[in-house]
Amino acid sequence: MHGTEAPSPWIRRWSHLVPAGGSVLDVACGRGRHLRWFAGRGHPVTGVDRDADALASVASAGRTLVADLENGAWPLPGERFAAVVVTNYLWRALFPSLLDSLAPGGALLYETFAEGHETVGKPSRPDFLLRQGELLSLCQGLRIVAYEDGFQPDPDRFVQRIAAVRPLAGNGRARYTL
Repeated sequence: MHGTEAPSPWIRRWSHLVPAGGSVLDVACGRGRHLRWFAGRGHPVTGVDRDADALASVASAGRTLVADLENGAWPLPGERFAAVVVTNYLWRALFPSLLDSLAPGGALLYETFAEGHETVGKPSRPDFLLRQGELLSLCQGLRIVAYEDGFQPDPDRFVQRIAAVRPLAGNGRARYTL
C-alpha cells in the first residue's frame, strides 16, 4: 500500500542534517513513512495531507493535520521546523510557504518526479514534473548540500532531489557532516 513502504533512501541518507531533537514537517505525508522514520529518531513530527484516512493510520507518530494544500490556506502560518520533508509531491505555489517554514539551520529534504518521467509512467503532466534544475532555482538562498537530477531505475523514474540547509541567522553557517 502506498505510503507504508520503507523511507526513501534519499531521506534516510540526509536525515543527519536535521538538528538533534528538532521538529520535522512532512508535507503530503500520506501514510507517514517519513513521519515514522523521524519519530523513531527522536524528532517531534508534524504531517500534513488531505487524506484523513491515511493520516489516521499514522496519528500515533505525532501531530497530523488534514489540509488541502492545493486549494486552501497554508495550515501552519508562522511555524518553523528543523526540517521540511517532501517526497513524490509537487505544488509549485507551496514553495514560498515551505521555505518560510524552515528554521535557521534547518534542512529541506525534497525528492519528486522530474521532466522525462512522462516517458516511463505517471505523473506525466508537466504541472507535476520539475523542470531541469528547477529545485536549484527554488532553493536559492539555502546552502545546497546535495542535488541530483536524472533517471533512477527499479522502478524506472526521473527524479530531482535536494538536501539543503537554511543558513543560521546573521549569515552564520550551519555545521553539518557530509
